[in-house]
Amino acid sequence: MIRSALSAAGLALAATVSLAAPAAAQPAADTVGAIRARGALNCGVAGNVAGFSLPDAAGIYRGIDADSCRSVAAAIFGDANKVRFINTTSQNRFTALQSGEVDMLVRNTTWTLSREASLGFEFATINFYDGQGFMVKKSSNVTSAKQLDGATVCVQPGTTTELNLSDFFRAQGMKFTPVVIESVEEIRTAFLAGRCDAYTNDASSLASFRATQTTPADFLLLPEIISKEPLGAVVRKGDWKFFDIVRWAHFAQLTAEELGITSQNIASFTANTNPDIQRFMGASGDLGKMLGLAPDWAVKLITQQGNFAEVWDRNITPLGVQRGINNLWTKGGLQYAPPMR
Repeated sequence: MIRSALSAAGLALAATVSLAAPAAAQPAADTVGAIRARGALNCGVAGNVAGFSLPDAAGIYRGIDADSCRSVAAAIFGDANKVRFINTTSQNRFTALQSGEVDMLVRNTTWTLSREASLGFEFATINFYDGQGFMVKKSSNVTSAKQLDGATVCVQPGTTTELNLSDFFRAQGMKFTPVVIESVEEIRTAFLAGRCDAYTNDASSLASFRATQTTPADFLLLPEIISKEPLGAVVRKGDWKFFDIVRWAHFAQLTAEELGITSQNIASFTANTNPDIQRFMGASGDLGKMLGLAPDWAVKLITQQGNFAEVWDRNITPLGVQRGINNLWTKGGLQYAPPMR
């Protein structure tokens, strides 16, 4: 009787294990393999935001988001130019990532719990700590967002911006009329034409827009920042090999800045005996092997893209935006890289 019961229990356990085995045996996605076979990284960007991703007169994408894409390509291929930029909108960006149309998304996209928990995504990096703000025409004589009671406000649908806007006005006991427009270009046109009293977006995006105007002084960024908007690179959950590469490409640029390594002086560190620098340069250890990359992957990345300070100065400084909380932690900022060892 006891033997029979044990036998039955054993069969039940075996059946459970058997049923669970196929799910556990499912192969992980090989995004890196697909990228290498294709010969280029497909990177989703906005394509219309100065300082973040915007083609120049020669059609070359410029901006901190575009450079985040290039840094990953440099790590994988040793060639930062092996990127195919794919423009996405606030409405189709997540579908593009879920469907595999893009390998990663770097599109002024805010890291939130719901986007990780319900959309099947993982945020690998934060390349810009931002916050939502408001812009008005200086001629309006509005100097604070708390003066916008009864105003019309231009906003994109399907964004954290739209939700933050409603939350802010409700918390202040104020009313507003949203002017909801999907296209960034159309929103900006509507704002310039006077269809809305204020335009709300991430403060960095507003600064980018103002910087492209003929007379930037005609527009005022209001002092209130009403949200936390950590922006960065997003990948699909499940392929942790690719996730690691995207994350550590960013950390390598922060580490290089900490160590004083730039695109201009990196060759001078080749014979450096500092153990941290030797590991960074690929002269010792096997960090590259752990990531499935070449030993000198970080060297190629920094040589072609520069450290994080170089990326910032190249793309964001011209907008008139101070680095502030985007500084290294050693300078009072939030950018912090774990040890590369």
